[in-house]
Amino acid sequence: MDTPLGLTVPALLHRNATEYPDLPALTLLGAGTTRTWRQLRDEVAALSRGLAELGLSSGDRMLIMMSSRPEHWLVDLAAMHLGAVPSTVYATLASDQLRYLAEHSRAEIVVLENEAALAKWQPFLADLPGVRHVVVVDSPDEGGRIIALQTVAARGAEAHAADPAAFEKTWREIRPEQPVTLLYTSGTTGDPKGVVLTHHNVVYQAVALENTVETPPHAPTLAYLPLAHIAERMLGIYIPIYRAGHVTICPDPTQVLAGLVGVRPASFFGVPRVWEKMVAGLQAQLGLADPPVRAAVDSARAVAAEVYKLRGAEQPIPPDLAARHAAMDAQILRPIRAKLGLDNVVMAGSGAAPIPVEVLYYLASIGVDVLEVWGMTETTGTATINTPEHFRTGSVGRPNAGMEIRLAGDGEILVRGPLVCAGYLRPDGGVEPITDADGWLATGDVGTIDGEGYLTITDRKKELIINSSGKNISPAQIENLLRAHPLVAQAVAIGDRRPYVTALIVLDAETLPLWARGRGLSPAPVSTLAEDPVLLAEIAGVVAAANSKLSRPEQVKSFRVLPTAWTPESGELTPTLKLRRRVVQERYADAIDQLYAG
Repeated sequence: MDTPLGLTVPALLHRNATEYPDLPALTLLGAGTTRTWRQLRDEVAALSRGLAELGLSSGDRMLIMMSSRPEHWLVDLAAMHLGAVPSTVYATLASDQLRYLAEHSRAEIVVLENEAALAKWQPFLADLPGVRHVVVVDSPDEGGRIIALQTVAARGAEAHAADPAAFEKTWREIRPEQPVTLLYTSGTTGDPKGVVLTHHNVVYQAVALENTVETPPHAPTLAYLPLAHIAERMLGIYIPIYRAGHVTICPDPTQVLAGLVGVRPASFFGVPRVWEKMVAGLQAQLGLADPPVRAAVDSARAVAAEVYKLRGAEQPIPPDLAARHAAMDAQILRPIRAKLGLDNVVMAGSGAAPIPVEVLYYLASIGVDVLEVWGMTETTGTATINTPEHFRTGSVGRPNAGMEIRLAGDGEILVRGPLVCAGYLRPDGGVEPITDADGWLATGDVGTIDGEGYLTITDRKKELIINSSGKNISPAQIENLLRAHPLVAQAVAIGDRRPYVTALIVLDAETLPLWARGRGLSPAPVSTLAEDPVLLAEIAGVVAAANSKLSRPEQVKSFRVLPTAWTPESGELTPTLKLRRRVVQERYADAIDQLYAG
């Protein structure tokens, strides 16, 4: 692969401002204002000088706790142009977690969104003498260490106007092997780890994806995931800068559908829960449609599914089938995709967690081929990828260009190549390598590789269930089958050192009312419907359907439907919507014991 090894993100931004100065770069959904590449870089330059006036310099760390908004992009890029290392942290973290990250990163500058965020930090700011300044976006100066972003930008604009060469000199000294960002893992099994990614890592990833999936030049993108997530950092910052694309920021995740319809992106990445909810919504709406409409959609979906399966097997599509598919797609399926804002998508991806294959098949049946990828923060996002031409449903694809994978003796996936990060940040500021002497990274994921090189993830190594008979069981496989039903938002399989498997099931609060209405049930809160005999019978059917696809030791013998949702705020999920199994098992210990009481 032809990789521009000498490029850095600031060099790419300079190219965009020079070669594409008037093309759109950054838009806030619903705000009606768009920054061109020239305007964006001018603001970055001024803010970069302002941060330098506060003492931020090459190698320093800067923490950002802010929602998705243009200022987040500006602050991040401004720090990067100094050679400093920006790091976004999740706003949902508790105060003790924020304190840990501030101490571990030894951040010189902290950037917060508003006074509410500042109030969350105030209790321990006095214990962080290394933090020189706290910059607040939506707040006036408070004196001392606390300063308004507007003030920083104004001072920086004056400094840049007086000496523009200083900004140009600083970013040109940045080398590809230097850190571009610091991202903390979600800490599902312990303290978060600070992953140090370099300019080379992110530019290589951008080039690899460009060479794998062709998208239109200067393509529009919708950014809606948190920038603390490697997926959004790649898709919302680095790849658009590499491609000189147009990013529209969706500040409210509940407005993603409106954003998709408005932007009509060429590519869209969703964590599994995004796709699951989309399918659940479609199923609920079609369930309420008139019978002739449902019949027409079902016929078109059946044809599309047949074509999809032939493509996945890399078999020819008969001409008559291709013609029927083209006609039905144009008349029936494309209008459905248009209502979702996905009619221009050439690459739809899913990652960060397993996605039920039933969800993938349903989406494919409306013409949205969601291709699973696999990777982690430590591999700069994707390490393996399915492509529109070469995919296997249920697998996470084959290695990205230049990457290698192999399995250890116990099935753990090992990965090596240019996307592997520099290492983990040590408390002393150094970087600890995370590969062995031969460059292999032990990922903690367990999987299989077929004869054509396609990787399938079976579970996390630390999360495998070993029942009281010594049988190894994958909880992820069980949970995926349960979550394939639109009523199930979350499911946790229990059974480690137990005689059989049980499950805790959380209902989807958005799908539930539509389901209840379709069955003539009176409107009621989730806590009430969770005990309704009709609902429990439906979930029993879900469990039975899952069990039919599982071996006897894997089958769920009993379950409990919980009356409340799980969220990052309530603690059962990480900010990236991964299960905190230890928290779940501790919080619901009594309910779990009752499942085994009989």
